[in-house]
Amino acid sequence: MAFSPFDWLLGRFSLDIGIDLGTANTLINVRGKGIVINEPSWVAVNKRTNEPIAIGAAAKEMVGRTPTNVVTLRPLRDGVISEFEITEAMLEYYIAKAHQQSIVPVPRPRVVIGIPAGVTAVEKRAVFDASMAAGARQTFLIEEPVAAALGAGLPIDEVRGSMVVDIGGGTSEVAIMSMGGVVNSRSLRVAGDELDEDIIQYIRNKYNILIGQGMAEEAKIAVGSAYPLKEERTTSVRGRNLITGLPDSVEISSIELREGIADSVQTIIDVIKDSLDETPPEIMADLMDTGICLAGGGSQLLGLDQRLTDELSFRAWLAEDPISCVARGAGIALEDFAKWSGLFVGLERQPGQ
Repeated sequence: MAFSPFDWLLGRFSLDIGIDLGTANTLINVRGKGIVINEPSWVAVNKRTNEPIAIGAAAKEMVGRTPTNVVTLRPLRDGVISEFEITEAMLEYYIAKAHQQSIVPVPRPRVVIGIPAGVTAVEKRAVFDASMAAGARQTFLIEEPVAAALGAGLPIDEVRGSMVVDIGGGTSEVAIMSMGGVVNSRSLRVAGDELDEDIIQYIRNKYNILIGQGMAEEAKIAVGSAYPLKEERTTSVRGRNLITGLPDSVEISSIELREGIADSVQTIIDVIKDSLDETPPEIMADLMDTGICLAGGGSQLLGLDQRLTDELSFRAWLAEDPISCVARGAGIALEDFAKWSGLFVGLERQPGQ
């Protein structure tokens, strides 16, 4: 089929976008520019008009501080859309923001969005429809652990096996790949958010202090760990004393937080072990050389790589800039469409494209 000059220009100046539509953060990777957006997946909505009044970092600042007519929410839960219209508005805002960085006017973008490996057909359709309604010209879906492996630079198209563990806000994804395909994968809805909830419950039960999710996340980042540290740390958390009803604070240690999140961390490790149990011995031999790549924001939990190395008897290592791996991988898949199109889930094209 011959291409007209218009077709060439359309391809030349088309805006290609890779999106990590995460429970906690949304990242957008624009072809030729890299990561241009990395903001929390929060939206502030006016309850009277149902219109968004703030999106991203501005909305997250409002959490717990809004008047009665404004509600702050995350439109994704456990990696899937729970508020369709709000997700559509958020995507539309971010796509328009990416468009603003283009030098010349371009057609509506082609988009690749990462989705959890274990989502249903209905959940896939919801992501696809939200992207199209937000202004995409074409939308393709790719499983998050596969995109993370691409973004981390793993040689997934080679005969030898590769393994990635992508721990985000809502889901933990495990995938073992070889020859450009997935050998086996697991998706678990226990990740960063669950660790935050564990911290809230632990402090409530031990100190009778109720803290918010934001404070729990700060404590997790500051002193949370999955393995004993060379120098244990402490941090102060503030909340409401459930006995007096007054503001209160307490100093907690990394040892205490490690105890508080132990069950969820072990659940994630058990899923990794289950995936390895079903891995062919030839690929297991490969993994002893290549190790396990950790990606996603949750993989930055202190000592997680050492814990996995100890329990699994081969090396676990943290990818470079693990938070952006999925967005970078989605962008790579779109840049070399012919090579990686087999990785797309439910590949859909619009008429005439």
